[in-house]
Amino acid sequence: MRKTWLLVAAVGGLGLSFVALLVVGTYSAAAGLVGGVGGGGRAVGLAKGAVPAAYQPLVQQWGNLCPAINPALLAAQLYQESGWNPSAQSPANAKGIGQFIPGTWEAHGIDGNKDGTRDIWDPRDAIPSAASYDCELAGYVKDVPGDQTSNMLAAYNAGAYAVIKYGGVPPYRETQNYVKIIRTLEKSFARPIGRVEPSKQAAAAIYFAQQKLGTPYLWGGNGTADQGGRFDCSGLTQAAYRTVGIELPRVANDQYNAGEHPSREELLPGDLVFFSDDLTNSRAIRHVGLYVGGGYMINAPYTGAVIRFDKIDTPDYFGATRVTEDGAKSLPTDLPPNRPPA
Repeated sequence: MRKTWLLVAAVGGLGLSFVALLVVGTYSAAAGLVGGVGGGGRAVGLAKGAVPAAYQPLVQQWGNLCPAINPALLAAQLYQESGWNPSAQSPANAKGIGQFIPGTWEAHGIDGNKDGTRDIWDPRDAIPSAASYDCELAGYVKDVPGDQTSNMLAAYNAGAYAVIKYGGVPPYRETQNYVKIIRTLEKSFARPIGRVEPSKQAAAAIYFAQQKLGTPYLWGGNGTADQGGRFDCSGLTQAAYRTVGIELPRVANDQYNAGEHPSREELLPGDLVFFSDDLTNSRAIRHVGLYVGGGYMINAPYTGAVIRFDKIDTPDYFGATRVTEDGAKSLPTDLPPNRPPA
């Protein structure tokens, strides 16, 4: 309760006590939900805009190829591998949106779009091939005890023989981390059913952001001393969650994948709220703010403005993310950003 009163004091000091009341009211509602949220299964559909519109039909179709995968899991793998970049090429010579090594592609690539060629660079071949390869691996380990999907992912990372030998996910740290990362990312790409569990770190993140109200915006700003303590939008949200031990990615379109996506009606203080000129593609997100309740966010808007409260209900409102520690940890740190810091 003490942090709630700190929020009131901080906002009231700026003459915006009406917003403080909204924060308190919404925050109290959030506190009342903590014991009774969550549970139930998850839909195998895709969260709004989580997959770029150009690839969503492919992911939805091929993500149902076999029982071991679903569209959200396939989306999580593709995002982890390439960040939806069809031109991605790794130092290990993994190529395309599915990051296939040429030898693996030769053995397992398929002609997904039936045009007579198997093109490692064409998402219409690479996405179906990723799903097909997953299902092939699932077939190899189908008689292994435990969760079929986790065993399939372990086979993808460590080979089917290791999964068979150990009777499940092998005791390799790299493999266990790989399975956990993809299964966690899967939640970010799935369309949730029922309520999404409230954040336990929201109050402290909001309190940090409120201390920055009135600070001038700086494009690329991380709040460092040499930058005069200034931030851009994703720099502010990253710094706010860093105070509670959660390390978000630097750019807004990656921060979108740091947890599940509550609907507009389910927003709670501490949720990240996102804005885009393309409401079908999370990779086009260009702005993020920290929701404080009552339809308002704290955000660093643009050059010439200061960190301030703004309404979130605008035509470019994209959606929201409820940040979790596991969700943030699962995000790849080596993907080239689709957009510069915003």
